[in-house]
Amino acid sequence: MSRRTAREAAFKLLFQMEIQKDDPKKQIEVFLEQDDFNNNDVDDSDREFILDVVKGTISDLSEIDKSIEVYLKGWKINRISKVDLAILRLAIYEILNRDDIPANVSVNEAVEIAKKYSGEESGAFINGILGKFIRDRVVHSGETHG
Repeated sequence: MSRRTAREAAFKLLFQMEIQKDDPKKQIEVFLEQDDFNNNDVDDSDREFILDVVKGTISDLSEIDKSIEVYLKGWKINRISKVDLAILRLAIYEILNRDDIPANVSVNEAVEIAKKYSGEESGAFINGILGKFIRDRVVHSGETHG
């Protein structure tokens, strides 16, 4: 399984969790037992990545959602499609917590997932939110571009 496919699996699980609102631990167990998940080339590192980003996103959900709301001019988070919300949550978790993934990779992957699973304008919307989020992080951290 490629990292992109693992990221898509994590996105699908986060989306499912947002829709079903059941116990997250139970949903993760059921997801990992699905035939289509087990029949793909899922190795230990794929499984570890999926579990890390899903569990991490869920545990940091309040902080992640606050980060998203900052960039929703005149909107509330509940107005975002569930697909776009799952994509944004996953990407922001990666940007904040996965030092092994460059921020631009997280953004590009989020845009690609949006193009595949969401509406026509979602790619630009996702890119805009994540781009502003990254720029603000750079400004607030004191980093400069050479």
